[in-house]
Amino acid sequence: MAAETLVTVPDGALRGTRIGDLLAWRGVPYAAPPVGPLRLRAPQPVQPWTGERDATRFGAAASQHPRGLTIGFRKQQPASEDCLTLNVLAPAAPAATPRAVLVFIHGGAYTLGTTAMPLYGGESLVRRGDVIYVSINYRLGSLGYLDFTQFSTAERPFDSNLGLRDQVAALAWVRRNIAAFGGDPDNITIFGESAGGNAVTTLLATPAAAGLFARAIAQSSAPNLVVDADHATEWARRFVELLGAERDSAVAALESATPAELGRAAQRLSGRILHQTPGLHAFGPVIDGDYLPTAPIEAYETGAAHRVPLIIGTNAREGTLFPRVLDALPTNQLRIEQMFGLTDPTAQERVVAAYPGYPEARAAVDLGGDLTFWHPSIEIAQAHARHAPTYSYRFDYAPPLLRWTGFHATHAFELLAVFGQADTALGRVVTVAGGRRALRTVSDTVQRQWLHFAQEGEPLPSWPRYDERDRATVIFDDPTRVEYDPWRERRLAWAGYRGYRGLALPQAGAVT
Repeated sequence: MAAETLVTVPDGALRGTRIGDLLAWRGVPYAAPPVGPLRLRAPQPVQPWTGERDATRFGAAASQHPRGLTIGFRKQQPASEDCLTLNVLAPAAPAATPRAVLVFIHGGAYTLGTTAMPLYGGESLVRRGDVIYVSINYRLGSLGYLDFTQFSTAERPFDSNLGLRDQVAALAWVRRNIAAFGGDPDNITIFGESAGGNAVTTLLATPAAAGLFARAIAQSSAPNLVVDADHATEWARRFVELLGAERDSAVAALESATPAELGRAAQRLSGRILHQTPGLHAFGPVIDGDYLPTAPIEAYETGAAHRVPLIIGTNAREGTLFPRVLDALPTNQLRIEQMFGLTDPTAQERVVAAYPGYPEARAAVDLGGDLTFWHPSIEIAQAHARHAPTYSYRFDYAPPLLRWTGFHATHAFELLAVFGQADTALGRVVTVAGGRRALRTVSDTVQRQWLHFAQEGEPLPSWPRYDERDRATVIFDDPTRVEYDPWRERRLAWAGYRGYRGLALPQAGAVT
């Protein structure tokens, strides 16, 4: 076996594999398996091993619904609670100096996803940018994003923010070990999409993540996909009831429930929350006053967030995906008006006026997408820009097929540009009706900006900084351009809307 695929870190030796002009190490543990007595506990150090550890296959995905495990035609990635692994991809050619490192955090509403998805492979970025690419798995659903600390006992404690702690543990592993793979531990960029984008905007507000990365990219973050402590306490209580347990039997139920049983309870809890409080989500980092001291947006506003350069943006029609694929947002009149009634009735008139045609479906869908992704991302951009270099974008490009089907530049579509997918099977499908050359062009532009940012700490000179005076925003399209304060009327309509932050939950009915 070639010496180039053998890397030794303090935990032991890792045997990777060569893939053409790249070297890959997969399924590398960054923490001990969170199973048995470590279920619902903060990640613990890896137990060192002797001999060579096989690092040629992706590790198991976190426990989740099977729909999140599809990685190809009739092909699914295995899932397990033993999921705390990461993957490293590097050029095979030696480098004169350490390479920049990009660490990707996958999305999936904190309930779905795996690094084994071919879309997340990273090969195009590594080849084009001569960088190191890392992707991480982390705990999902109730095992990663519900806070059961109220049920802790001296004999069986539970910890909060487990998925967030996993991400910090993975970043700490990268910081300690990436030099062995040719990476520069002082030049790490984190980037993520959707829930992974939320992870990015939350990590900037997490004290334990200080110093673990030099810059960040948040793609379609849902920045408010965080949970107030009071809400988290109530939802954990309801979850335990859905398991058929009470307070005095909660520990036993949480220890003994199978992943499938936990998953069924989680689905029922999510359904009830969507029905009772549209716009809220059960699973997300918890503002526990400790590991995550304050709401991330407040950390940005006060300057407490880590002052690293940030790219943040969203797609033009984020909401169109959800009614058809994951119906979890307030994207219809009933949910929208219920949400405003519960949060800020005085805001409804001015917000809906910014969406011509409301309550028609198109306007309602765009409102729900902007509520979740665009509006809070603008809040973060303008707050962070007061303290650190900040760059804003909107991804507008959509090939004819996506326009004809009503998706347009929907949630997650920019991933095809970021990961250079125009000429893959997926890229050929979405451009079957035309637009492949344009997708290549847009992908080229996005990758040049992402890679220059990762290597140099700023995007190319064609991308001005964002500030509250000019609000310069790159619009990725064919052609790409810069606009100033795009969607100004929408921005002003949403200004001051806080959603459910700090509000008590409505009284819940019987748990079913």
